[in-house]
Amino acid sequence: MKRRLSLVLALIFLLVGCQGNRAAPTPTPVPLPTAMPSPTPVAVIPTATVAAQAPQAGSERVAQADGMVQVYIPEGTFHRGGYDTKTDPDELPPHDVTLHAFWMDKTEVTNAMYKLCMDAGACKPPKQFKSRTRDQYFLNPEFRDYPVVYVSWSDADAYCRWAGRRLPTEAEWERAARGNDFRTYPWGDEFPDSSRANFNNIVGDTSRVGSYPAGASPFGILDMAGNVWEWIADFYDANYYKKGVTVNPTGPTARANFYGRVIRGGSFQDAATELRVANRAWLVGPNPSANPNSAEFYGTVDPKVGFRCVSDQ
Repeated sequence: MKRRLSLVLALIFLLVGCQGNRAAPTPTPVPLPTAMPSPTPVAVIPTATVAAQAPQAGSERVAQADGMVQVYIPEGTFHRGGYDTKTDPDELPPHDVTLHAFWMDKTEVTNAMYKLCMDAGACKPPKQFKSRTRDQYFLNPEFRDYPVVYVSWSDADAYCRWAGRRLPTEAEWERAARGNDFRTYPWGDEFPDSSRANFNNIVGDTSRVGSYPAGASPFGILDMAGNVWEWIADFYDANYYKKGVTVNPTGPTARANFYGRVIRGGSFQDAATELRVANRAWLVGPNPSANPNSAEFYGTVDPKVGFRCVSDQ
């Protein structure tokens, strides 16, 4: 009995020993999820630079120096010279002229604006502080928004330079007044009347600038007919149109007619014929060779003459 039990125990020990010598089973690897790669940075597309758009014809802005509203005149070709029955010889031959873009003052420079230039030490006082019929004009607050008068060509030039602008060329003035068609007056071909302009002594003196919106040019510029004549940058030459300059003409390069400078637009005293956009006139400008104390050195001043400015940018 004991012998059988010993055999049984021996068999049990043998089995246990065999289990102890077996290699432990290798665990099956657990599959891990594949890691998602970090997204590749997307290159940022630079914001496209928007090309500067030219202003629309007739767009307005305000000049910093004097508060003048300026109107944009786009580059283009216009019809220059006389096309109507009242044409004068110095308006011939009519021809097309191409101009660069520019900004033109919407109205004539006022007394208050000119006073700013005087206060800045850049402008001389007008030769007279009166107007044609008013003894107190230039410094009278009642007339602060009326065109400055009794200023010479040099005075007008100095003001425009102070304001960061310049006097217009004769071609620029006519384009701004006429636009792109063959009109006789800034507003069209209708004969002038008191709703469109201050002329023919209907008022007998200057009017507040901008008082005749019905007389606006195609670009919306005011007072280009009547009120006061306007100084122009060009020397005057009756035969200049015959020279055939058709791209950005600036007038004669030398003086003519005793330092004559062009004036444009007519005045409160002039008849309707003088208000035509093609009409050309002149006054004596400054003579730098004359005695500095003489009237010739200073040039003409008049109660019917003022000015406006332009700029290229």
